[in-house]
Amino acid sequence: MSTHGNDTGTEALRPHAEDAFAHELKALEAADDRPRPARWKLSPWAVATYLQGGTLPDGTVITPKYVGPRRIVEVAVTTLATDRALLLLGVPGTAKTWVSEHLAAAVSGDSTLLVQGTAGTPEEAIRYGWNYARLLAEGPSREALVPSPVMRAMAQGMTARVEELTRIPADVQDTLITVLSEKTLPIPELGQEVQAVRGFNLIATANDRDRGVNELSSALRRRFNTVVLPLPATADAEVDIVARRVGQMGRALDLPAVPEGLEEIRRVVTVFRELRDGVTGDGRTKVKSPSGTLSTAEAISVVTGGLALAAHFGDGVLRPSDVAAGILGAVVRDPAADRIVWQEYLEAVVREREGWKDFYRACREVTA
Repeated sequence: MSTHGNDTGTEALRPHAEDAFAHELKALEAADDRPRPARWKLSPWAVATYLQGGTLPDGTVITPKYVGPRRIVEVAVTTLATDRALLLLGVPGTAKTWVSEHLAAAVSGDSTLLVQGTAGTPEEAIRYGWNYARLLAEGPSREALVPSPVMRAMAQGMTARVEELTRIPADVQDTLITVLSEKTLPIPELGQEVQAVRGFNLIATANDRDRGVNELSSALRRRFNTVVLPLPATADAEVDIVARRVGQMGRALDLPAVPEGLEEIRRVVTVFRELRDGVTGDGRTKVKSPSGTLSTAEAISVVTGGLALAAHFGDGVLRPSDVAAGILGAVVRDPAADRIVWQEYLEAVVREREGWKDFYRACREVTA
């Protein structure tokens, strides 16, 4: 596995997937005896196993990277084995970027061929740019050309990633049409082109709440197979996801172990789900929903912040006072409207819930 330019001995705060899970990928590659598409590191079956977890014949445990319907993973992996690009669509916090990174790591062994979409993403980020010093000194040449991650993936038969595709201006988005339909990238300044070699494909992610920002043209959308990543179906599944991700992040930050905070994780998840769904878990009480998304990713952030508080200013055990401020910050995005929603939820639901008195007091303290 590559170190992607990190100095030897430098411990990355957030290693790339192919580095963080190198031992799992190596074990899967050794055990994988199924057919592999051209230039794939693993077979489609092994890629799906890497995403969803399992135990190999030699006893190696593959940890789940995505907790959700297996069919979604299978469709995503199969798409990458065809000539259609993959669009991962979902509300914020449904692990689109996480799944994209791990798919690229498992398929190509490199998740770093990435274009981060923003309102300011230029066409050069998808096509190519120029080393202007060489361009002025020598004129247009391949040596003066600076390839984009997409161009590099095409030339090497690897997987490129485009994050937040609908954040990119529409005219820049459409740069992908020729790449995805003709599998070629023209370089008119040189009278040349780059043709994609076998193994090339592209994964894009998009937030379905960004509709109306820079919607995909019908021509571009046809080039993608869209896979919708849903929110966790059950509270137990969401607690499992939050606990796993917080555990991974906590180990990197030397934070307390997650098992000691499972009760608070379940409370955070319960609060987020009830406010998100507009009804309590037992279906008996309707509640108002705040303006924010209250996604699984935000729950992970709240719990990680709480663990840091517990580690540095507490006894190392996650308690209601450690997560209360984080919950307030996640729920109250609109200071006027959301604060009313939160206060009503506290008084009507949390206050009356058996075993939640300490949680209620902690939340009231930071809300006042």
